[in-house]
Amino acid sequence: MKTPTYLKKGDTVGIICTARSFSSDDAQEAIRLFESWGLHIELGSTIDVNVNQLGGTDEQRAADLQQMLDNPNIKAIWIARGGYGTVRIIDKIDFTAFLENPKWLIGFSDITVLHNHIHNLGVATLHAIMPYSVPRASAEAKETLKNALFNNNYSFCFPTNASNKIGAAEGLLVGGNLSIIYSLLGSKSSLNTHGKILYLEDLDEYLYHIDRMFYNLKRNGYFDHLAGLIIGGMTDMHDNQIPFGYDVKQIVLDICKEYHFPICFDFPAGHISNNRALKLGTKVGFEVTNENTFLTYL
Repeated sequence: MKTPTYLKKGDTVGIICTARSFSSDDAQEAIRLFESWGLHIELGSTIDVNVNQLGGTDEQRAADLQQMLDNPNIKAIWIARGGYGTVRIIDKIDFTAFLENPKWLIGFSDITVLHNHIHNLGVATLHAIMPYSVPRASAEAKETLKNALFNNNYSFCFPTNASNKIGAAEGLLVGGNLSIIYSLLGSKSSLNTHGKILYLEDLDEYLYHIDRMFYNLKRNGYFDHLAGLIIGGMTDMHDNQIPFGYDVKQIVLDICKEYHFPICFDFPAGHISNNRALKLGTKVGFEVTNENTFLTYL
């Protein structure tokens, strides 16, 4: 795996839309945050563009991403917000110049399309807050984004959930939004999880659908040779009038009961204010003990 060049003060970061629309007015807090770190911001041509829900036509969004990927003066690309739309443009992108000079792609949620596709190209990406989520982000979420971009050491240690499955593993960290990963199955953007640590989060889903998605991952071999499983925020889950009968933790543990890899729940990342940055595509150590859960970059 290639790790993009880390940032330094004076570097320029591009903000673009690959999914839903986003305004320059709403970008101001994010711009101030990066400027406080000594970085410059260049707004892409898709900012302030609205085509129904999207930040421009498919052609406009693809062209903006392509331009930022190919521009050597842009050292990282920060996707403005998620929602939906990145899958509509992923096959329009030429990653040739990017692979010769990788740069950080930053975002979460719908941006899982980019994380997974670029992982398959052999380059690390950054699962982290976006300009849209900066106003609600915790201080820790912002600080881990800064640490990740500037290659400052940081790691995770937090109390173990009673439902966790004890164990330790090492491997490349992969994953993102469960619904997006589910939607990519069978495509060239689908992950190979062999020997890896899989991180999953989701928002606003019915419990039976969580069950269906996990079963589909299982049937596609995602857990057969997995080294470890990290469950982040499973936010605003719903149930039917007739209860499904299992919560998220019970669903995961039941589907994964035949496997021996460690599992942790409530990892501080996802559709939560404390959405801490994860360097996907990098090697990590993952350990779940009776007292604490640890994730360390190796």
